[in-house]
Amino acid sequence: MKLAEYEKLAHEVEATPAGIGAALFGPAPRVFCEIAEVDGRPVGFALWFYTFSTFQGRLGLYLEDLYVDPELRGRGIGKALFARLAEICRGEDLGRLEWQVLDWNAPSIAFYRSLGAVPKDEWTKYRLDGEALARLATGAGA
Repeated sequence: MKLAEYEKLAHEVEATPAGIGAALFGPAPRVFCEIAEVDGRPVGFALWFYTFSTFQGRLGLYLEDLYVDPELRGRGIGKALFARLAEICRGEDLGRLEWQVLDWNAPSIAFYRSLGAVPKDEWTKYRLDGEALARLATGAGA
């Protein structure tokens, strides 16, 4: 919820602890999470899943969410989480690490650029959800 509040998207949250727990710890997890701790207390996380590039012919890693408690930002926690994701990519021979950032989030954009990340401005994100997704699934959207 803290991440949704920071991104000004709390009104869109539908997730429940049970749903997130099932996705992460169910019999066939499809999403994974790296947790950052300070003195045994969780202070940040990186939630990710695998993707596939037909251009590379290889799996990749998509970072869905990155969060560090505001009072601990600037201490290398986010960089450590990214380094862990990079280790996973290297260890599993993944072709890329990708994510999105809100265009108004200047601190995060500056952080990502400091890591050497480059924006892919030529791509436009699309989404089907809610009623539009339901209509298409039932054939009513055709």
